[in-house]
Amino acid sequence: MTKLFPTSVCGSMPRPQFVRDLLSQADELPKKNYDKTLDTSVNYVVALQESAGLDILTDGEWRRKSYIGIIADLASGFELSTHPVDGRPLTFVTGAVESSHPGFIAREVSFLRGVTDRQIKSTLPAPALLGERLWDTEKSSKAYSSREDFVRACVPVLRKEIELIRQAGADIIQIDDPHLCLFVDPKVRSLYDDPDRAANFAVDMVNEMIDGIDAKFALHLCRRAGGRARGEVSHQGGYDAIIEPLNRLAVHHLTIEFSSPAAGEMKVLRDLRDDLEIGLGCIDVTPGVVDSVEHICDRVHQACQYVDKNRITLNPDCGFAPGSGALVDMDEVYQKLKNETAAARRLRDHYS
Repeated sequence: MTKLFPTSVCGSMPRPQFVRDLLSQADELPKKNYDKTLDTSVNYVVALQESAGLDILTDGEWRRKSYIGIIADLASGFELSTHPVDGRPLTFVTGAVESSHPGFIAREVSFLRGVTDRQIKSTLPAPALLGERLWDTEKSSKAYSSREDFVRACVPVLRKEIELIRQAGADIIQIDDPHLCLFVDPKVRSLYDDPDRAANFAVDMVNEMIDGIDAKFALHLCRRAGGRARGEVSHQGGYDAIIEPLNRLAVHHLTIEFSSPAAGEMKVLRDLRDDLEIGLGCIDVTPGVVDSVEHICDRVHQACQYVDKNRITLNPDCGFAPGSGALVDMDEVYQKLKNETAAARRLRDHYS
């Protein structure tokens, strides 16, 4: 990091209705028209982040029909459907997973690299997260007898995409693993015969996926997994329960949320490896909650008691789009990002 307290988003940005409509019509519109409109849309979300003053940008994940289902854009072996109640995309593994059309995420990066001179981040799901969401006892067991076997099959597919992402020019490659973070919750841990083994398996798969690749890797933890709207589900428990697995991650950066009291005390940051950058979740993503600049600064001041200021970057707790169809106010998010960057400027003045 070249300056104190760089600012970023975690990944997803809210999708206006016209973007959701566009994605739903992907198979109906002429490809040239679809691509042109989507490119223009991504330019807009990039401009919003630049106007807010962010140092590290994403494309908002606006090209993806489903964040978890992105694996089906890279590989064969998946059945695609929609939820009968709310119409959101559903994906299940039903056959052998093989890399059949790599490059979807890398093309996101190539476009983003061409429209901004700021640092850019690319995101993709962790292998164990895919296992948690896409393996079904009924639908998937003929292809993979266990969830873990399916997860292992995803590793080479994701690894191949990471190589392409790196070549496309991403400054940071972020692996999202809310599944790992759920092991902070005693209720979740009670569902597993050996929760520590399950957490360590998730870490092993991430490490295998990135081993030997020359790139800057981040891992994003999220305790809000499973909710269709921010604040709907928030798992309780401090990070102490997963400190050992976290310190085994072969990543350079850990994006970790702290705007909610459910996250526990920040003193746990002292127990993380000294070489890990901390992407401090200091902006609440709950709709209707806009943290003041002072409140954001207070969270960072607290973190600085336990970790060197030079290791800290600022970001929201999580992505701003909790699901492919969720309605989140764009102007409210813009204000949150402006407050984030204003807090970073104030913090730089204070600590320099």
